Amino acid sequence: MSKEILINSNDFETRVALVEEGQLSEVWLERSQQHSIVGNIYKGTVEKVLPGLQAAFVNIGENKAAFIHVSDIEEQTDGRIDAYEANYGSIAQMLHEGQSIVVQVYKDQIGSKGARITTQLSIPSRYLVMMPNNPSLTAVSARITDEDERGRLVELLQKINLENQSFGLIARTNAEQAGHTALFHDWRFLGRLWNRLDERIVGAKSPSLIYSEFSLAKKVVRDHVTENLTKITTDSHELYHQLSSFLQDFAAEWSGDMIEHTKSRPLFDQFHIDDEVDRSISKRVALKSGGNLVFDQNEAMTTVDVNTGQFVGYKSLEDTAFKTNLEAAQTLARQLRLRNIGGIIIIDFIDMVEKSHKRQVLRTLEEQLEGDSARTNVLGFTGLGLVEMTRKRTTENLQDMLCEPCDKCHGLGSIETIQTISFKLFREITRSVKQFKASKVMVIGSRRLVQYIIEEHSETLSEMEESLGKRISFQAEESYERHQHDVVLL
Repeated sequence: MSKEILINSNDFETRVALVEEGQLSEVWLERSQQHSIVGNIYKGTVEKVLPGLQAAFVNIGENKAAFIHVSDIEEQTDGRIDAYEANYGSIAQMLHEGQSIVVQVYKDQIGSKGARITTQLSIPSRYLVMMPNNPSLTAVSARITDEDERGRLVELLQKINLENQSFGLIARTNAEQAGHTALFHDWRFLGRLWNRLDERIVGAKSPSLIYSEFSLAKKVVRDHVTENLTKITTDSHELYHQLSSFLQDFAAEWSGDMIEHTKSRPLFDQFHIDDEVDRSISKRVALKSGGNLVFDQNEAMTTVDVNTGQFVGYKSLEDTAFKTNLEAAQTLARQLRLRNIGGIIIIDFIDMVEKSHKRQVLRTLEEQLEGDSARTNVLGFTGLGLVEMTRKRTTENLQDMLCEPCDKCHGLGSIETIQTISFKLFREITRSVKQFKASKVMVIGSRRLVQYIIEEHSETLSEMEESLGKRISFQAEESYERHQHDVVLL
């Protein structure tokens, strides 16, 4: 599968798009005032230990304290971290307030939740992942499934890391078919890096930043520079030279093209990336057949509803459902990556009777998710015919990064009818008059609300004035929103 990376960068943000076979697959965004800190290593200070939650809050120097669970802690002895057994002890036995601790961020601050951190440090290069606190570890990515290749990589890693007592190694998916020279080059780079970081850890005060992950552009290039990547294009002159130098050091054998975009037409416009991003924050995604997907994202989970829409099929209802679901499974996998949706995902495919059709839809979904760098787990159909799956969440999804709750509905997706607002106003008038002494009542409200009440509820007003014994007058205020009103007792 041929790949291409497009990078649009300016003073206020960097946007990176991954295009596979001419189709946008993933998009990343980093803004100067809102950058990701996933992968950063800090020397922090424990602020609060919560034994009841088996967790603690750690000050890492960011605007919000980070959160660490006992399962993310390796037991510390004399300031160094030793391997910790699977049966977690009490967090109060491992951490105390004021203690300095070296941690790494593995999940950004999302919404009101602080960043998630771990003491299990890991630093990736092109082919390898260095594990500083686990020097005896030698492992291979689960995505490399060929047993002979896994055995070859384990043997190479053990040979390269034989006399090193500082860190263990994991072979990344990119290491498949990589030779001794390439792996050794990565190992030497990681060794030099860890020596510098180790010195910083000893001399640094808490809280302080020890290691900063690559910039967004470099990180995406590092993770995707394989033989399938044919081209990298950027519209930033400075970034063009930075990435050219980075590739010489990091992937000198890469045979693709590094291109500086200098045309007057914006890079993302030329490849219609902005149009695709706009569609990816919409609730509804059209399928080529005429069907559609409807996404409903919230904090706990995301639900996806599959509809036939205008697609009526050719043979039977089962055939129509099957073909729509197959297309939906392919589009859905791409949309999850593009929208960066994580957590629990529930998919309501169109009901199918044939078990073979259900198996094929599941298989299609799993195959399409294989190219996803985030860890996914498809659990299959439930008794209600829904598909349950999970996708690892590390950063905010695209919708949360680009959008904010509507100031009219405050994220509900709907607003109260003008009739509902009127009846709430009537109840408020009754409550206020009974609670406080007043000779008359004035209501200040939006023009639409006042007009609606006068036109539709004049009889109701007369009855209220008679029962309350108060005169009720209305004044329209142009600056008020449709739901705004004030009850003034005179």
